Amino acid sequence: MVEAGWRLGHRLLYLAHPTLRGDDVAELQVRLAQFGFNPGRIDGIFGVFTEEALNDFQRNCALEVSGTLTRATLVELMRMTSTHTARSLVTEARDRAGFHEVPAGPLVISGQSPLAPLLARTCGRILKVEVLGDESPEAVAAFANANAAAFVISLQTLKHIDGVHLHYWASYRSHSRRGEQLASHIASACTQVAHLPRVEVTGMALPILRETKMITLHIEHGVDKEEALEKLAEVISVVLSEVIHRQA
Repeated sequence: MVEAGWRLGHRLLYLAHPTLRGDDVAELQVRLAQFGFNPGRIDGIFGVFTEEALNDFQRNCALEVSGTLTRATLVELMRMTSTHTARSLVTEARDRAGFHEVPAGPLVISGQSPLAPLLARTCGRILKVEVLGDESPEAVAAFANANAAAFVISLQTLKHIDGVHLHYWASYRSHSRRGEQLASHIASACTQVAHLPRVEVTGMALPILRETKMITLHIEHGVDKEEALEKLAEVISVVLSEVIHRQA
């Protein structure tokens, strides 16, 4: 609720520790991306990519390059927005064009689930795997970002779920196109395997999905039969291998 209360121009925005968050940061990211300055994921978090994009915008507008949304920068941002309202986001354009390579880091698996060791074994055939267990979303994201993880898979066992839920990053302003594609590919592959449970794909704004810079999936499952979990782990491994080979 506090993050949703900020409006663009109501406060200075800059790279701080802890990071500034809010709807005003998300709006700044959208406007920068519309002009072709890539702030990274539109997540409402003022990180280094947003600072770099703001620096580039200020440099191109002959403003003081401070990495801070000053009053002068805001005036120029609003003035240019009024004449370029039809522009799409550079971040989405990069996704559509396939400009994102899979990082060379490990697959990070987190969460307490019987699927975790099975995934670690099957995916260990194609890339390095780091299993973090039941760490907080913030700790997992910090580790993944610092180690340029190729993918992050967060796991959660929920007994009341009938089947498997695959979640990718999505907010009211943006979504992870590559995350959605990966989740949909896994769901489609599961339909080709006998005795696997129903798989649903939905976008969510969970902390682990918001904080990570790479493709991240949060998987909730009520399945506890080892045979089904082994098949699910194998499907995920095959799909990840295909993604890696396509980007090679």
